[in-house]
Amino acid sequence: MPPGCCPVSAQEMGPPASKWHLAIRPQQWAYSKWWAPLILANLSCSSSDQVTVHFINRDGERLTATAKEGQSLLEVVINQNLAIDGFGACEGTLACSTCHLIFEKDAFQKLDAISDEELDMLDLAYGLTETSRLGCQVCIKKSMDGLTVRVPMDVSDMRRQLEVGKQSKQ
Repeated sequence: MPPGCCPVSAQEMGPPASKWHLAIRPQQWAYSKWWAPLILANLSCSSSDQVTVHFINRDGERLTATAKEGQSLLEVVINQNLAIDGFGACEGTLACSTCHLIFEKDAFQKLDAISDEELDMLDLAYGLTETSRLGCQVCIKKSMDGLTVRVPMDVSDMRRQLEVGKQSKQ
């Protein structure tokens, strides 16, 4: 579960509960300290934990998605099956720049610090701006509700260059 949604750590849960422990019987109520946090944590997750994110696609189309705290923007695009061509070719392994997104300045300033690895990948991105980030590296927070990000017009996708190279050899 995403951080902030179900804040029960493995240490707080104690040893794993068996099916026997999950049965509600008065003589076993003492075991409730092991499984009650699990039930209470799952009850606390609701639609109010959803964050709305808007993507402005290359063609200007506005795509709206809901996300859970802790998901990356790449996961949002994949999980919501948003039609953004070529987005996330490396599946979030920080080996490409196809999930390049452009943020509004105020939203960009509120993001977590950028890593050197992400900066290296951004150097390969087309249409790089001062407020560019990789969607695989930006995780959703409740404070991002209503966030709008723009997908750059061009994408640097080595798969296309490899396909062109294969076709020219034929």
